[in-house]
Amino acid sequence: MTTLDPTVVAPEKSVRRSRLRPAGGESAAMLMVLPIMVAVLFVGYVIWRQTADLDSIEESTLAWGAIWEQLRDHIAITLVSSAIVVVIAVPLGILLTRGRARAIAPAVVAFANAGQAAPAIGLIVLLAIWLGFGFWTGVLGLVIYGLLPVLRNTITGLQGVDPTLVEAGRGIGMSAPQVLLRVELPLALPVIMAGIRTALVLVVGTAALVTFIGAGGLGGALTSGINLFRFPVMVSAALLIALLALLIEWVGRVLETVLRPKGI
Repeated sequence: MTTLDPTVVAPEKSVRRSRLRPAGGESAAMLMVLPIMVAVLFVGYVIWRQTADLDSIEESTLAWGAIWEQLRDHIAITLVSSAIVVVIAVPLGILLTRGRARAIAPAVVAFANAGQAAPAIGLIVLLAIWLGFGFWTGVLGLVIYGLLPVLRNTITGLQGVDPTLVEAGRGIGMSAPQVLLRVELPLALPVIMAGIRTALVLVVGTAALVTFIGAGGLGGALTSGINLFRFPVMVSAALLIALLALLIEWVGRVLETVLRPKGI
C-alpha cells in the first residue's frame, strides 16, 4: 500500500494557496482605493469651485443648488434604469437558456445588440418624438441601451456552467428550479455581475444625454458649458459624470463581492 508523504503534499498546497492570495488581495485593494480616489478628486473639485474666479454665468450654472439638483436627477434616472435592466435581462437570459427557447436566443441577442448599436442620442430623441419628453422616456431609452451586456452575460454565464455539475445536482434529487438556483446561478454569478457593472457604466454615461428631452441630469450643465463656450462649466460637468460613473462601478464591484458564493 502506497502512503503519501505529507512533506511532499504540503508544499504543493501552499503553492496553490499563494497563487490564489494575490488575486483576492488585489481585489480588496481595488475596493479600498477606488472610493478614496473618487473622494479625493471630489474634494479637489470642491476646493477649486470655492476658490475659482468665475464670471456671473459660470457662477449661476455651477451654483451648488443647481449642481445637487442635477446630480440627484442623474442618480435617480441611472438607478431606475439599471434596476429595470436587471429585472428584464436576467430572467430573460435564464429563459433563453431553457428548453426550446434556446433556439430563439440568437435572434433576441441580435435585437438587443441593434438597440445598443444605434446612436444613443438618436434613439433617445426618436423615443421622445414618439412617446413625449420627460423622465420615463429617458428611462426607456437607457433601458434599451443597457440591456445587451446583462442579457448576453446571463446567457454566456449559464451556458458556461459545467454540464456534469448540473447532472450531479439532478442525480441527488434536485428539481430543475433547484438546480438553477443552487448550482447554475451561483456559478454564473461572476459573469452576470460583470455584465451588470458594464451596463451601470453605460447607463450613467448615457444618462447625460437625456437632458435633451427634459429628463434632467448633469448633461444640463455640460450642454450649457458647450453652448455658452464656458470651459470651466464643461470640465466640471464632465468630471462629476466621470466620478459618478466610477462610484457606481465600485458599487457594482462591492455587490459582486458580497453576492459571490464562497469558493467561486
